[in-house]
Amino acid sequence: MSIRVYKPTTNARRNMSVTDYSELSKVAPERSLLEPLNKKSGRNSYGRITVRHRGGGNHKKYRVIDFKRDKYDVYGTVETLEYDPNRSAHISLIKYEDGDKRYILAPVGLKVGDKIVAGESADIKVGNALPLTNIPTGTFVHNVELNPGRGGQLARAAGNAAQLMAKENGMALLRLPSGELRNVSAKCMATIGQVGNIDHENVKIGKAGRKRHMGWRPTVRGSVMNPCDHPHGGGEGKSPIGRPGPCTPWGKPALGYKTRSKKNKSDKFIVRRRNGK
Repeated sequence: MSIRVYKPTTNARRNMSVTDYSELSKVAPERSLLEPLNKKSGRNSYGRITVRHRGGGNHKKYRVIDFKRDKYDVYGTVETLEYDPNRSAHISLIKYEDGDKRYILAPVGLKVGDKIVAGESADIKVGNALPLTNIPTGTFVHNVELNPGRGGQLARAAGNAAQLMAKENGMALLRLPSGELRNVSAKCMATIGQVGNIDHENVKIGKAGRKRHMGWRPTVRGSVMNPCDHPHGGGEGKSPIGRPGPCTPWGKPALGYKTRSKKNKSDKFIVRRRNGK
């Protein structure tokens, strides 16, 4: 996918760009794979805001994605390449030989009419899914499972891919997009290739209105609030923080504060953290 830049007819248009959707199929989404998606606006079941700066946005429906790829040894044909408003990656509609239809994440190089399959004997071809134990070392994969049968959880965003570095003692060593080296079970499924829509990271939003359409509300700096609303607030004019360091509205350190539990069971599978430690 390429990036389309507008002529600077307005101040907002001067710095705005969008993804060129010309390669996508001009069809409506598959109705049998749509589900309603009710907005929560950052509120929990008690109606209290637990995630700030969310609300509004365009109405959209959820596309049911097949992250498990558990339809083994049944060939499917790529019917369409479609836009998904719920994720940065594009999706592909697959029609299997038995008539079943499913959405999958569209990898780079997958085209309408291509054949794909999932299973232990599948070829090392873009779009095919197979266990890590059957994938050659050095291959780039996406939609990788953390636990066998749970469905892909790693490397699912646009342009992401994990590289299979080694296999030993029933475990597979992966280098994730963040740079982290992590062991997962070699029985976990993964899809060959890199997630499509690589240029997503180069898109410039350009104006506040587009961000509102995405469901994001404005963010206000703590230094312009009142003291009752934020520890940085108050004072005459532009005032310093007035305490040892920047913090969140609830008084927690804002820079470099570790929130990961020391009892996290998955730590033993991490060979090298993304920060190199």
